[in-house]
Amino acid sequence: FDTIAPSFGGALDGTIEKKPRDSRALLRFFRLRPVQRWPEDGMRDVQVILSQVLGAVSEEISPMIQLHHVYKEYRRGAMPVVALRDVCVEIPQGEFCALMGPSGSGKSTLLHLVAGLDWMTAGDMLLDGRSCLAFGDREWTHWRREEVGIVFQAFHLIPGLSIEENVALPLRLRGESSGSTRTQAVEMLEKVGMTHRLGHRSHELSGGEQQRVAIARAFVHRPRLIVADEPTGNLDRSTGEIIVSLLRQCAKEFGQTVLLATHSLNAAQVADRVLTIRDGQLE
Repeated sequence: FDTIAPSFGGALDGTIEKKPRDSRALLRFFRLRPVQRWPEDGMRDVQVILSQVLGAVSEEISPMIQLHHVYKEYRRGAMPVVALRDVCVEIPQGEFCALMGPSGSGKSTLLHLVAGLDWMTAGDMLLDGRSCLAFGDREWTHWRREEVGIVFQAFHLIPGLSIEENVALPLRLRGESSGSTRTQAVEMLEKVGMTHRLGHRSHELSGGEQQRVAIARAFVHRPRLIVADEPTGNLDRSTGEIIVSLLRQCAKEFGQTVLLATHSLNAAQVADRVLTIRDGQLE
């Protein structure tokens, strides 16, 4: 912390209640600094130092996601349908991991469990080193609101809100001021090339444009985990490649872990690791 902080000049003045005392707190502290407070000059040096810190402490930090013998069953009438069967996997922090498999193989189910949108039938799941068996409503709410950003295949933008308002929504849910949320939303939209559409509604955008906005919304509150469920499924090939490249670029810039479910070999090629799932089991 003492090495990195001077590179920010006076940008951190008045923002430090207590100095981070371990590697996890240090990395989280700098990830959560509002973008507008980071200095324009010397930012490259700060990023290099942060990368060095991350490398130095990587062995100390537990995997972002750990699944131990996870099962998920659904009931269809009297017959159980097994969606996930004895799944064991670890996803390290900062990894871009692609999950491939045919339709109905369990990709979306696995992503929904990790994102806190569904609950496993058996097994254990550790999120950032904590067993979710001990999670109550408060912990799950915090996980979904603060730690996870979700990119859906169908975009799921809110029709009654402008593009800017859609992107700012995760920040507003955290109770941030309107001025701060607008600044951060515009900055994120600039990164995905959508500032020319700030006042537009979702129905006025193409599919590729809507997915760019969805990516901006997923990243704007700097979550530690990005879950992307077939984000290119409704797009043509060239647009899909642009979207996956954008996901990779943003994840690298902000240091997030990404779990991407896809049918596309082209999309999977940008990942650090590819997992294959079939009939609810990882191969």
